[in-house]
Amino acid sequence: MFLYEKREVWEEVDALKPCPSCVKTNLSPARALRPYQTEAFENFVTYFEEKKRPHPLQVLFHMATGSGKTLMMAGLMLYLYQQGYRNFLFFVNLSNIVEKTKVNFLDRASSKYLFADEIVIDGEHVAIQEVTNFQYSDPRKINIYFTTTQGLHQDIWFAKENAMTLDDFEAYNVVLISDEAHHLNVDTKKKVSKEEEENRHSWEHTVKTIFERNSENVLLEFTATCDLENPSIKAAYTNRIIYNYPLTNFYRDRYSKDIITFRSNLSTMDRALQALVLSQYRLKLFEKHHKSIRPLVLFKAAKIADSKTFETKFQSRLQTLVGADIERIVASSEQPIMKMANSYFEAQQISYDALASELKEDFSERHCVSVNSKDDLGEKQLLLNSLEDASNPYRAIFEVEKLDEGWDVLNLFDIVRLYETRQSGGKKISPATIREAQLIGRGARYCPFRLNEEQPAYQRKYDDDVENEMRVCETLYYYCQNEHRYVTELKQALREIGLDTDHYIERQYILKDTFVADDFYKKGIIFLNDRELEGREGIHELLPTVRDSFYEYREPTQSSGSDLVLREDGEASA
Repeated sequence: MFLYEKREVWEEVDALKPCPSCVKTNLSPARALRPYQTEAFENFVTYFEEKKRPHPLQVLFHMATGSGKTLMMAGLMLYLYQQGYRNFLFFVNLSNIVEKTKVNFLDRASSKYLFADEIVIDGEHVAIQEVTNFQYSDPRKINIYFTTTQGLHQDIWFAKENAMTLDDFEAYNVVLISDEAHHLNVDTKKKVSKEEEENRHSWEHTVKTIFERNSENVLLEFTATCDLENPSIKAAYTNRIIYNYPLTNFYRDRYSKDIITFRSNLSTMDRALQALVLSQYRLKLFEKHHKSIRPLVLFKAAKIADSKTFETKFQSRLQTLVGADIERIVASSEQPIMKMANSYFEAQQISYDALASELKEDFSERHCVSVNSKDDLGEKQLLLNSLEDASNPYRAIFEVEKLDEGWDVLNLFDIVRLYETRQSGGKKISPATIREAQLIGRGARYCPFRLNEEQPAYQRKYDDDVENEMRVCETLYYYCQNEHRYVTELKQALREIGLDTDHYIERQYILKDTFVADDFYKKGIIFLNDRELEGREGIHELLPTVRDSFYEYREPTQSSGSDLVLREDGEASA
């Protein structure tokens, strides 16, 4: 039994603790807790207050990308402050996530600030401050030390002035908060790569050492991708996963966008133009309903050099773009969504020439941003953390793999894959496809809007209204080559990061009383055929019906298709 499954026992014996009021009242009023987040707080508080819980305490929140793990961290800080903790260590694998999290926790002017303007716990005003060690922490404040896992290792094992030391974790009760915690599972794996072997001492061992220095320390781990298929990791975390909310649940509860692969045999540039057309269609729909939302398009390359080359070609192509090019792109597509967009432009009397002029301006060089190198990522971190702001002018991003983790963006609706290679050599999914799935998972975060007060802002609204034009504003399109094998591998990769598309869904159907009373229901018999596996022994050549038949080969042209990635039926259109 996993730890989170104890919730049923707590409920049965009426032991489940409520979500603390200090959490509800001191988080940002713009970020109302969702039901699953409330459940996660209830699970933790109940377990934390058990008399027989472990000391020190380590738990993992296994929650989907976009489900609000950072908000959970903020709420847990508030609760644990009330329980007497004053010192908090936040660490993660990537430095850009550290900088983003600092803004979320410390910058009151940021649109992503997580706390209320004033934090009041047990009648006392509480401030939040950043520290470099806990020796001079303020007992009346929430003191946070932000670092990377590698930086933490350097501080602990290589002494320097005013840096964190092992004594900090022995002398003070500390809450360790690990984001993207799957990177810590180096020692837990039975097999490790050469790079992981080199990092063994600096990652899991370091964290384990400082965690165990004080019996009152608490380690809170957060990840969307805990590798529970690995027997060693599953055994280690069975009694540590305090809450489990995978992507399947996140999607089922309508907190994510729909994800559709847009397959075509078009060139990468024409795929890019398709994405621009749909992006502009969404922009028009948002403007129609007076919503200040600028849809983003992301162009994902395999190499930095390829990304730079395509960006240059993209800007050159825009300079020569004319209405006839848009008309050709729209006419070549078999997809209903392109026809809907075209019908909308016609109804609004927006000509192809006018649309081309808009795209040339809206996606010009000054409205595009490149994030290909570490330097780009560092300089543009604040920009990347505020792309949803109405004042942000950007419409397109060019990148390779710098945004696969730790990037919070809601208004990304189109991802264009700029390469057609498949790196999978067999049953194993390639690391490149896993990274693509992670990026798609980030893009799947729902962009909040509502057209009236009755609608929920943060959930999909039009699943059952298939003709509604606003469905496209709840959908992420992933543009790639028209190859079913790649789409199959991509679905498998999404399953690896928490999406189980083969999971059975139980539904209850209520039969009419008249049918239940019918003799067919009472006495009817259902016959099922048995399936027998037919062996291939004795087959040594092709059958004459195969050898003597004529076969036709067709050169791929502009055919396309789409797949509903998060639906079990899978196929959107041929």
